[in-house]
Amino acid sequence: MNEKTEELRDIFTDVTDGEATVTESQEDTRGSLERDERSDEERLRSVVQQMRERYAFETPLSDDELITVARGFYDGQSDADLAAELGVDEAVVFDARLSLHLIDEADADDFDLAAIRDREEDDATLADEYDVTEAQIRRARRVAEAQTQSRTANDRYRDEFDSILADADLTERMTTDVREDGLEDATEGMETDVDF
Repeated sequence: MNEKTEELRDIFTDVTDGEATVTESQEDTRGSLERDERSDEERLRSVVQQMRERYAFETPLSDDELITVARGFYDGQSDADLAAELGVDEAVVFDARLSLHLIDEADADDFDLAAIRDREEDDATLADEYDVTEAQIRRARRVAEAQTQSRTANDRYRDEFDSILADADLTERMTTDVREDGLEDATEGMETDVDF
C-alpha cells in the first residue's frame, strides 16, 4: 500500500468507528410519483360521494348509476343512450351529469352562458329575447349553474374524473399501441406463411 492509500484507509476507519463495511439500507421504490392504490371503482365512488355531500343534489340515481353516467360520458355515450341503459328519463341523466360537473361542449352551443348566468329576468322573457323555448332557457341556466359550481371548486371533481376515466382510457390505448408496435417489431422480417 502506498502512503495515500494508507491515509485514506485511516480516515475511513476513523469515520466508521472501525466498522468493516458501511451500507445504507435502500427502499424499493417504483418511481417518483405516488400512486393511489385504490381501484378506479373505489376512486369513482369516493368522488361521487364527496359531491353528494358537498352539493346535496337530489337524484333518483344510486351511486353505481352515477358512476355509470360518468363512465358513459367519457365513453362518448349520449344522455339518451345512458337513459335507455339505466331505464330512466333523459332529463334525469342530464341533471345527474351536470350535478357531477360533466359538461359537454354541445351543452352550451346555442347560448352565451356568461350573459344568461347573471340575468334576473324570468325564463319567458329570456326565451322571447333569444327566440327559443323556455325549456331551452332552463337548460342553459342549468348548464351555467353547473359551470359556476365546477369553477368554484376549481374544477377539482372534473379533474378527478379526468384522471380516473380519461387517463385510464389513454393508458389502455397506449399499452395496446406499445404491445402492437412491439409485436410488429419482433416479427418484422419473419416468414409467417409456413407450411408444416
